[in-house]
Amino acid sequence: MALKIIGVGMGRTGTASLKVALEALGVGLCYHMTEVLKNPEYVKGWISAAEGEPDWDTIFDGYAATVDNPGCNYWRELAAHYPDAKVILTTRDANKWFESTNETIHSAEFARFMKNSPFGEMIQKTMWDRMENRMQDREHMVDFFNRHSAEIQTSIPTERLLVYQVSEGWEPLCEFLGVPVPDMEFPRINSRNETKELLAHLMAASGDQLSEDAMVKAGRELHGD
Repeated sequence: MALKIIGVGMGRTGTASLKVALEALGVGLCYHMTEVLKNPEYVKGWISAAEGEPDWDTIFDGYAATVDNPGCNYWRELAAHYPDAKVILTTRDANKWFESTNETIHSAEFARFMKNSPFGEMIQKTMWDRMENRMQDREHMVDFFNRHSAEIQTSIPTERLLVYQVSEGWEPLCEFLGVPVPDMEFPRINSRNETKELLAHLMAASGDQLSEDAMVKAGRELHGD
């Protein structure tokens, strides 16, 4: 199955809400970092991709779309490998994005915790290396976020790309995909505070060692908006 939709927005730009929305629209299963957390066997494929030997069709086997990390960091490669896929750039104010990530997925405490987990090598190679391990540096990360968005918008043809904020709801998304607007509220998945609480609970429950079982459980609960 070739990907139909490539979500290229960074984590914490509404990617979990977009995942749920795409699946509600009948697109098919949508990849997200939580899929990796629920399926630790996926880690090996991403490490190979980070080392320059990607097997995209195997990584995304069974999925019709991808959003969030790790895929968003390989947007050039994915857009080239799946030339018929539509591209969605979820975005938000860069400073607000930094504040959200700095309190959740990029917090110093959670980064230390993840580094020693079964997912640490994958996250290091697919995410942190690209950020130069400066996740708590506001100036660097705001520039990183803005450059990421700008490069996508100058590289992907406008007819193939939707620049989108999930606060806009169904209409622009459905128009871009050519599908009817569903008779349901647009999904709003885990706020910053909800995510902080979940991560804090995960760290407290796991102690010093993060097991695969604990991460699988968190993956079932955690989405990265």
